[in-house]
Amino acid sequence: MEKTHKRYLVRGFIDGLLSTLGVVIGASTAIGADNGVEASHIIMAAGVGGGVANGLSNILGAYMGEKLEMGAKFEEVERAMLKEEALRGTKVIERVQNRVISFGVFDGLATIGGAMVPVLPFLFIPLFAIADLTALYISIVISLSVFFFLGAYVGRVAKENIILSGMKMVAFGGVTAIVVTIIRLAF
Repeated sequence: MEKTHKRYLVRGFIDGLLSTLGVVIGASTAIGADNGVEASHIIMAAGVGGGVANGLSNILGAYMGEKLEMGAKFEEVERAMLKEEALRGTKVIERVQNRVISFGVFDGLATIGGAMVPVLPFLFIPLFAIADLTALYISIVISLSVFFFLGAYVGRVAKENIILSGMKMVAFGGVTAIVVTIIRLAF
């Protein structure tokens, strides 16, 4: 797997995890704690629906961004060749277009994967008769743990202190959770 794919995997996973954690906290606090199975279904639908929509958006966004970048680079090469559309229809263009598509797919699928993390505890409400509030706390703890491991991974790859890198991600996730809670309490 090339570096760009790894970048899109990490970026997408963080995006899905962070945005869906916000949706889960917002929906949980809006619905109220201990409202039973129906509330957990609403929270799961909001989290999964938002995560899938975010993932599909990221597929398109990453694809269009990479396509724009690719087009600019090819125009530059074609100007240097003094021939317009010199690369159109070539194997080079085909290979690059396939890479561009794969970047979008990696980003979007990673976003959807990350979005599932904060939703998972709500699946267990009907199975284990746990309270919505407990599921919310579990969701936050699991999400912050995953943030730590993502940060540690990035720290390892970047040859930085993995503990510090992991803690930075946890802090960012924690600040996001606090901000979302404050926003919810304001309404």
